[in-house]
Amino acid sequence: MRGEWMAHLCGLCLALRGANGQFARVATNYDGLVISVLVEAQSSRAGGTDAWRRTAGPCPLRGMRAAPVARGEGARLAASVSLVLASAKMRDHVADRDGLLARRPVAAAARRVAATWDRAGARTGSELGFDTAVLVDAVDRQGGIEALAGAGTPLTVVTEPTETATAAAFGHTAILAGRPDNRAPLEEAGRLFGRLAHLLDAVEDLAEDARTGAWNPIAVTGTDLVEVRRLCDDAVHGVRLALREVGFASKAQGRLAHLLLAHELERAVDRAFGTDGCGHRHDDMSTGVQGEFGPPPVMPPPGAPPEPPREGRRRGLVAGCAVWAGLFCTCQVCCTDYTDPWHGHKREAWCGKCDCPDSGCGGGDCECCCNCCSGDGGCDGCGCDGCCCDCGC
Repeated sequence: MRGEWMAHLCGLCLALRGANGQFARVATNYDGLVISVLVEAQSSRAGGTDAWRRTAGPCPLRGMRAAPVARGEGARLAASVSLVLASAKMRDHVADRDGLLARRPVAAAARRVAATWDRAGARTGSELGFDTAVLVDAVDRQGGIEALAGAGTPLTVVTEPTETATAAAFGHTAILAGRPDNRAPLEEAGRLFGRLAHLLDAVEDLAEDARTGAWNPIAVTGTDLVEVRRLCDDAVHGVRLALREVGFASKAQGRLAHLLLAHELERAVDRAFGTDGCGHRHDDMSTGVQGEFGPPPVMPPPGAPPEPPREGRRRGLVAGCAVWAGLFCTCQVCCTDYTDPWHGHKREAWCGKCDCPDSGCGGGDCECCCNCCSGDGGCDGCGCDGCCCDCGC
């Protein structure tokens, strides 16, 4: 799963370069790769793996190693959506005169970049039959909605433009994959995914926005954090229900999509609210698609893409030192397991150990303990080497 996740992340990055040059790669984002994942998960693999992957050259974030990356319409759609939304975010920062963008020359340059990204995103979207105007319209409406919002305004009114944009992008993945029957449930999943992304962003920025006086929907509407958490939990549950109606090409192909849109969303809520990630609800986790796709592997943390392991690969002193420098500068040594640049041995991240003392499952398997058991306490075939059955979940 980690390798598949990296393939889609790198595929999005390279598709952005193809759409509008090297600088466009800064628009790479973790949410955007979900679109690429969804297209591939619904598509038949005619032509085998080679039809969906190509080998990309060395990259510093992969420890200067080549790797298979996603290619095709999914990566291009993800790039189109990412460019349009990144340009909108840049214009928003210019309007707010954030940081260096308060200076006129910098603001003017940022506006030119945003306009270029808009055109590139629209061009790529048009080639794929996707009208990016729905994204631009959603962004344009956001400012007016925020201006009218006040105490007592439902948060769902504020999040509606984001929901509309993500619903359109998710729904079009079904069209690209030739699965129009999936469009309605994917639009529903996208709508709730957009709501959740908007709310979690507001939760994470709440303290900083209060300090700087920036606009925050939670503060402006006076919504209690308990209610925000309820909305987030309902959105996660709604995404799961919508996914049950989606027909993937196979269980294996749908597993990464299920992991990102079911398990990772719940972990994102736990992280944003500072709650225990081992408190998942078994009534949701032990039925429906959970049983079909098996246990959720632990994905890499945002901000530190891991390098794919290549056991036994050796480098000389100079090359090894250069890669070590890259690992430190990109925080991979701290945040994720990595491969020793000199000897090729797998190393554990300094800060990556799982601390789950009450589960009794031995540290690194605690996510498995929490997520893959059936409601009656059984192990439900999760392949955890007895962890579930031993730790009493």
